[in-house]
Amino acid sequence: MPRTPIDRRTVLKYGLAGAVTTLSAGKGLGDSHVPRRSGLGIVMYDCNLRRKWMLQSNSSFDLFAPETFLRHCQTLGASGMQVTLGVMSLDKAAELRDLAVANDMFIEAIVNPPADRGDLPRFEAEIKTASIVGALAARTVIIPGRRYEHFKTFADFQQAEKRGQAMLELASPIVEKYRVPLAVENHKDQRIEDRVELLENISSAYIGACVDTGNSFALLDDLYGSIQSLAPFAFSVHFKDQALAEYDDGYLLGDIPLGQGSFDLRRMAEILRKSKPDLRFCLEVITRDGLKVPCLTESYWSIVPEASGSDLARTLRDIRSRSVDSPMISSMPLEQQVAVEDANITASLHFAGKELAL
Repeated sequence: MPRTPIDRRTVLKYGLAGAVTTLSAGKGLGDSHVPRRSGLGIVMYDCNLRRKWMLQSNSSFDLFAPETFLRHCQTLGASGMQVTLGVMSLDKAAELRDLAVANDMFIEAIVNPPADRGDLPRFEAEIKTASIVGALAARTVIIPGRRYEHFKTFADFQQAEKRGQAMLELASPIVEKYRVPLAVENHKDQRIEDRVELLENISSAYIGACVDTGNSFALLDDLYGSIQSLAPFAFSVHFKDQALAEYDDGYLLGDIPLGQGSFDLRRMAEILRKSKPDLRFCLEVITRDGLKVPCLTESYWSIVPEASGSDLARTLRDIRSRSVDSPMISSMPLEQQVAVEDANITASLHFAGKELAL
């Protein structure tokens, strides 16, 4: 059954209507009551709306500054963070590492791969920082945009694939030197068989996958089969649930609190745990309108020609059997968007701990 869109009453149910005032710009971090700890980390994109709201109050305050965000994740009851670290001084990096250790939290970095040889010094400096901080992995993407939105022709996409492989070949000696696993996200770019082939061809112990548990569905890949294929390469996880609903040109794919969407999260977690028992998971629930996947249009198939009719049929059957509506976030005032964002994170952490032992 479709889920009723989140409204003000739903936000109040979570007790978070006033959450937008919990953190004042630069004040109060870590001072609130800390809920029961979840084993999940939080991807910084989960907090995009709160960051935007706080910047409007104080343009000099950035929620995504690494130490600030780590403290925020602790306040939310998470066990870690995935965030852009950039390049930090030795002292600052050591302070962040010590803060994480003291609070039994983990850190994962977000980096851009080296665009070319001239970009290697920047990349090495960021990986060095990640190493000093003790990052479990550095998440990256190698092909820009959502494939079916970004590229005009399949040939353009194939050229981007080649550039992506070249980036990983440049990155390999550096991540091996600093022993920082580079986790390449399946970012609605390559089909799973092509991503597995790429990782096998790179053949580096320090280049693997950030397994996004929902993204490959947008390329008509088998949902659980794609996770199974990537699991042996996993260094990081974007763990998510999704709302699925049809529209004229295809379907809508929207992040939704864990346990409220269309996916079998227990099955996903078991696949990953079986392959990598010590793997840490990060929650990714980006509060926004559902994304359009125009899989019934000619333009989509011109960019994703490897998919088959049976792939489309399986995908549509899955959507029709597990349809869940997602709310229209963009129609809400920003303060309400932030309250919904907070509620989504809180509900997800609670579900993960209670139902999935995460």
